[in-house]
Amino acid sequence: MRPKNERPSLLRAFGFAGAGVLHMLRSQRNARIHLMLTLAALGLGWFFSLAASEWAILVLTIGFVFAAETMNTAVEAVVDLVSPERHPLAKIAKDAAAGAVLIAASTAVLVAIFLFLPRLLTLF
Repeated sequence: MRPKNERPSLLRAFGFAGAGVLHMLRSQRNARIHLMLTLAALGLGWFFSLAASEWAILVLTIGFVFAAETMNTAVEAVVDLVSPERHPLAKIAKDAAAGAVLIAASTAVLVAIFLFLPRLLTLF
């Protein structure tokens, strides 16, 4: 074990971050749903040959959702650690973190509507 004031190497720090993302994907059902929808959105983006600016919007939106989901996972873990029993403040923390994911996911749906609905309508 390393001393508290010693920082891990950059490579190890990225490994820790990757482990956090993998934990989120393995433990959170909604994260796996987000992943499936991400693959669908990327496939639609490829199919419709999105412009570079549209790709940027899509990728930023995807990142926004996964960042919110990862923070939600972290908040839930910390709340469970410090307050294993039910507590009104623990509920507020968990609900607010879940609310952040809801906001991000709702924003992603709106972005998908703006990017893909007009193109999908021209197919039919």
